[in-house]
Amino acid sequence: MNQMNRMRLYCCLVALATVFLQSCGLLGKRNKNDDRGELVGVPGREGWRQEIPFGMVPIPAGTFHMGQADEDVPHSLISMNKQITIGGFYMDDTEITNNEYRQFVNGMLKDSASVLGEDYIMKELYPDTTVWVKDFAHHYGDPMMEYYYMHPAFDDYPVVGIDWFAARYFCEWRTKYLNAYRAKEGKFPMPNFRLPSEAEWEYAARGGRDMAKYPWGNPYISNAYGCLLANFKPGRGNYYNDSFMYTGPVASFFSNDYGLYDMAGNVAEWCEDAYHPAAMTITWDLNPKYTDDSEPRKIVRGGSWKDVAYYLETGTRTFEYQDTSKAYVGFRCAMTYLGRSSGAEF
Repeated sequence: MNQMNRMRLYCCLVALATVFLQSCGLLGKRNKNDDRGELVGVPGREGWRQEIPFGMVPIPAGTFHMGQADEDVPHSLISMNKQITIGGFYMDDTEITNNEYRQFVNGMLKDSASVLGEDYIMKELYPDTTVWVKDFAHHYGDPMMEYYYMHPAFDDYPVVGIDWFAARYFCEWRTKYLNAYRAKEGKFPMPNFRLPSEAEWEYAARGGRDMAKYPWGNPYISNAYGCLLANFKPGRGNYYNDSFMYTGPVASFFSNDYGLYDMAGNVAEWCEDAYHPAAMTITWDLNPKYTDDSEPRKIVRGGSWKDVAYYLETGTRTFEYQDTSKAYVGFRCAMTYLGRSSGAEF
């Protein structure tokens, strides 16, 4: 046997011995179930892989310029540009619909009425259907008040008449509902459902298009064929140009590049943050969120069916009072992604 063949045989034997020793646990760390007084960690906690909840889409971590992407029409100086970093998270691909919210209300009446009281559930959590009449002066909103939430014709329309507290309560219920099932299956709990922060909402709305004026890009509100790209008020009293007088079924228009629908128009959406005119300058540039329990104003983003195009812009900031419900404000949920994001998970 020549020198070259002997060298190849030696290398093969070393490789086989290494594999054998590793398989027997003689090299490296011992099996974690083999307790020999060594620090091996608690067994049975391996294999976590965060699943994408039904109805949600993944939003990868990244950096973007938050703030007004066009002229600040009211010259309010509350949305100055700032580069920030956002961690990965999941977000509902549409606004929460009437029928999805009905599942929550029915579940609360069935399981929690004895604790919370039916009066509390119907007063604080049930949608305020009278918003269709009281939000607008001299407006015939009676048909919407009577049918919008209760009739199956509107099951796939976004729920409205929900204040900020009710939206957060929905997120808590949804978390418990999912994790109760996972516990029965012997799985680790998922992170909490919650309202998105204002920064997360804007980052998701841009769909990876930094400095984009609208979720679909720049700079127009209609496509080359003249078709409007969202449900909003395109002119004076011209509500029907986008095919819907009020709200429309969710996902009636094209999604942005993250797969999110109605991030502009249809209904505006509650965010977790309290409102502050200087929030852009005083919050950190990593996962910013402005929290102030004494501030009754909470951030609302995205514009609605009754708003002009300015409020549909990704960088436009506005607010509503946390204990008020409106015929043009709904919400969607977010969920934090646990662990370092390489992008491959998404």
